Amino acid sequence: MLKAGVLGAGHLGKIHLKLLKQSEKYELVGFYDADEENAKRVEAEFGYTYFNSIDALIDAVDMVDIVTPTLSHYDCAKKAIAKGKHIFIEKPITNTVEEAEHIRQLLAENKLRGQVGHVERFNPAYLAVKSEIKSPMFIESHRLAEFNPRGTDVPVVLDLMIHDIDIILSVVQSKVKHISASGVAVISSSPDIANARIEFENGCVANLTASRISLKKMRKARFFQKDAYISVDFLEKKCEVVKMKDAPEHPGDFDMVLQNAEGEKKQIYFDNPHVENNNSILDELNAFADAINTDTAPVVTLHDGTEALRVATEIINCFSK
Repeated sequence: MLKAGVLGAGHLGKIHLKLLKQSEKYELVGFYDADEENAKRVEAEFGYTYFNSIDALIDAVDMVDIVTPTLSHYDCAKKAIAKGKHIFIEKPITNTVEEAEHIRQLLAENKLRGQVGHVERFNPAYLAVKSEIKSPMFIESHRLAEFNPRGTDVPVVLDLMIHDIDIILSVVQSKVKHISASGVAVISSSPDIANARIEFENGCVANLTASRISLKKMRKARFFQKDAYISVDFLEKKCEVVKMKDAPEHPGDFDMVLQNAEGEKKQIYFDNPHVENNNSILDELNAFADAINTDTAPVVTLHDGTEALRVATEIINCFSK
């Protein structure tokens, strides 16, 4: 079992602590949190071992799980890598692309493994249809959340939209050609609502919307490709696959057949795969353990996390143009 330590015992950090404790692939050694009062409260309530310094925790583990505020990701990662430890680092990977690139370089030089916490890659609805998404040419995503003061220190692009950016970059096998975007600050000092249009060199277009001041929650993505439409509801963990094929010469009474202007007839049919329920955060942590133990590339590499941050940064830069 890999010895694991968690940096940060906030809302998400406590979830990671609980799941690492449950995991059969890790031995949870303990945690460090800069807020000593909070740390002692967590230690007393849950029984996790509190280390009073980052260095002491890092020295005691094989893998460091970085769940601190984004501004400190870079420093925490550098300390862990300097001591020869593998790192799991929450999204966004770092505060700047330059920091992310440096972390990638250090990790490679030290022959260590790193994974970024883009948890939607492990969402069961997405996993159920992932193999069906082939060369999408139009993608639309909506990620809406009710207002929560937690996370409003960064633009909604880094708080919410970056999930969808990562998913889109993972399925579109083409370079980004052009980005246009707009964002509006309503309650926070940084944008609370944002819309971005990403154009790829292969002609694919992705339209992303994110809001953290909505009256209801929504996390949906729709993928349109040749002869297929795929919908993923990340929140409800549901998916829908609608496909088209050449219509039979003699369709049945209940067959759905469309005819285009050229007279071609297509039959529409539904092919919805089974969604296997899971705990996405536990799965991403366990997958990282497998990558370390087998010396293979993690599901979400530091390169993936860096590229998602790069696109997110370009979107944010559009707001000031």
